[in-house]
Amino acid sequence: MHPIICQIGPLTIYSYGLMLLAAFTASSILASLQAKRQNLNPDIIFNLAFIAFIAGIIGARSLYIIENISYYIKNPVEIIMLQHGGLSWFGGLALGVTSGVMYLKKQNLRIYKAFDLIAPFVALGQAIGRVGCLLNGCCFGKPSRFGIYFPVHKSILIPTQLYSSLVLIIIFIILRLLQNRPHKEGNIFFIYLLLYSLTRFFIEFLRDDNPVIFLNMTLFQIISIAVFFLSFAKLLLIKQSK
Repeated sequence: MHPIICQIGPLTIYSYGLMLLAAFTASSILASLQAKRQNLNPDIIFNLAFIAFIAGIIGARSLYIIENISYYIKNPVEIIMLQHGGLSWFGGLALGVTSGVMYLKKQNLRIYKAFDLIAPFVALGQAIGRVGCLLNGCCFGKPSRFGIYFPVHKSILIPTQLYSSLVLIIIFIILRLLQNRPHKEGNIFFIYLLLYSLTRFFIEFLRDDNPVIFLNMTLFQIISIAVFFLSFAKLLLIKQSK
């Protein structure tokens, strides 16, 4: 759509990078404000958001490169070209959660309590980030006469980025409503994982950038199924806990 927002002399402002920055800024500030309301140290939550954000980008980029390794072997310079898009959310989830757990253990803060706090704002950040995908033209949908024209692909495609963004905003609202009600630690975080994995599973049917690998499903649909059932099982265990 509009991969480049503007150019100021030698400086180029890319829509993808700008929306990632906007996503981090909005989600981290709102999470810090929520921490104050819950009598938690907002600096710790902001640091957690920053660490998870950086680790998440590294993890998401790494998984995307692995998925498309043949392309990056031929074009190694593209590995660092984040402005061209190319992040796999599940890779970001894995490394972001791992780094977050390590940081929270150092701070002696309850892991699920912190994850419950930031989960809604992660969904909001994803929603903003998907706008960057729309502007950049990545994460695109299948050809459809009811879609949007993407100049970069010279085709009318289903705007899966927009659909994802709208659903993530709904998830954000649901999680915020649940967050303000009494709940057991871990509930919000695993509901987020459950809702997002369910969303991603169905959105994949509309996307056209990921190959089918098994039983007419993409890699991310298979991962989504695993995350969904693991989250569901964890929610049952939390419900049964005292």
